[in-house]
Amino acid sequence: MDAFVTDAQIRDPVPFIAFLQNNGYMSGNEPILGNLRQAGRTSYSDLHDAALIPAPRLADAIAAFHGLQRADDQSIAYDPELLEGLSIRFLRGNWLFPCRLNGTVAIATADPTRTVDIDVLQLAMGEEVPLAVASFDALAARFDEAMSERRHAGTAAAVERPSPIGESEIERLHDLASDAPIVNAVDGLVEAALIAGATDIHVEMEQAGARVRLRVDGVLRLHERVSEETARGIISRVKILSGLNIAERRLPQDGRARMRIGTLETDIRVATAPALHGESLVMRLLARGAHALDLARLGMAPDDLARFSAHLEQPHGMIVVTGPTGSGKTTTLTAALAALNRSDRKIMTVEDPIEYQIPGISQTQVRPGIALDFATALRAFLRHDPDILMVGEMRDGETAAVGIQAALTGHLLLTTLHTNSAADAVTRLVDLGVEPFLINATLRCVVGQRLVRQLCPHCRTVDENAGQALKPFADSGRLTMKADAIIYRAEGCSQCAQTGYRGRIGIFEVLSIDETLCGMIRAGSSAGDIEAAAVSSGMITMLQDGYAKVCAGQTSVDELLKATI
Repeated sequence: MDAFVTDAQIRDPVPFIAFLQNNGYMSGNEPILGNLRQAGRTSYSDLHDAALIPAPRLADAIAAFHGLQRADDQSIAYDPELLEGLSIRFLRGNWLFPCRLNGTVAIATADPTRTVDIDVLQLAMGEEVPLAVASFDALAARFDEAMSERRHAGTAAAVERPSPIGESEIERLHDLASDAPIVNAVDGLVEAALIAGATDIHVEMEQAGARVRLRVDGVLRLHERVSEETARGIISRVKILSGLNIAERRLPQDGRARMRIGTLETDIRVATAPALHGESLVMRLLARGAHALDLARLGMAPDDLARFSAHLEQPHGMIVVTGPTGSGKTTTLTAALAALNRSDRKIMTVEDPIEYQIPGISQTQVRPGIALDFATALRAFLRHDPDILMVGEMRDGETAAVGIQAALTGHLLLTTLHTNSAADAVTRLVDLGVEPFLINATLRCVVGQRLVRQLCPHCRTVDENAGQALKPFADSGRLTMKADAIIYRAEGCSQCAQTGYRGRIGIFEVLSIDETLCGMIRAGSSAGDIEAAAVSSGMITMLQDGYAKVCAGQTSVDELLKATI
């Protein structure tokens, strides 16, 4: 036991930065360290995230500074007995991991300054346990292992648990949803979805048991099959977290929850619906904020991005983003709002639902139950002195009329329409009852878009038949083929779960309204004629933009054809 000290022996961590500098741990990184100090980011986890020191060497320094045992990272093993009854989320969030070192129970920690959390853990363990320092990377791996093992064990336990006898169904569901195995199963499912980059989790009851699927890169994949009892527990747990009626199975319900799994955090939009064999549950995983949304990262061609950005800087008018459901319209609009968001601007949005929360912007959720629809909210916004307005979707003539009024009275309005192309948006506005002269007076540009899956760079292979598949487009003049282009197709490997794809990227067309198009709109020209005129003026169509991304090796011909035909 002499090799360990308890948390009571930890010295003041304030001089740790000086300790690093004086003992050669920070050689060459002093300027970066100075910036971190000025920003107040000097915790051990901040230093680890900054990657100024390799994780094992940082652990060596922390152990030396605090006079603690430096645990061998390889000797730290998951012991279910030691972790029984403890929250993996708590342990992960505080970088604490009970383990056995040289036959002695100890707490491995990457940050021994968390004395309050260490006290809480020791209280839960029932004894004062010595500390040893491990690297952040080693503990992260152990947390992943523990979560995986507990998830599988929890699912098995839930399968074996019989229904309590003599309790009402609602009480039984509450008990089931609160049991540790179900809590762990839900946490593990959300964590697995976040790690996989999934946008949705589907829990679907079947005649025997249930299946759980994840939507990754726009495609549903089977994640696992669970028993009926486990599925009911998962659905009940999610209902409780999102404030839904746990006893109501006959009617659809919608709610929202927020979950933190270790260092991963997400908002979740929850929807349930009755089905033949029981309830169906869908969880949409939403980003907590728009900080990561950058117009430059959407995938627009440089010329399209420049045109779109120029239209966004206009003081008034209307900008429309079009495409089918799931084509990334909300992401594009949110990235645009993030670019426009400044302290000297008042920005208000009405959405259904609010998918991204943006600090500094007033966001309103549509609530049909109390007659708060897009048009009603938009009328109210006009009395709040806004500069920029965003309407989630122009669904009807009333919303279109109020939106046009807003664009005519000195506001910049951003909105979406469900159309197949940018040019189709013009005829859609006419169908909604907007007069052509009002379209000419307000519409600045229309962005048409789709999402295509990106090829996995680890396994993509040359597509010898790509030219034949694209020949009809070349023959019709819609596409100019590149004779020397190397085109790839999906193959599949362990890096991409055998799908051949990893991630998605947008393909776009930006239709700018000029004098020629204004004349055609006034004359009632068709969408096809409007698109042809725009192409003659230099517009790049979605097909052409997608082909450029195919030639760049970013996506495949199959994805391009699926998105544009």
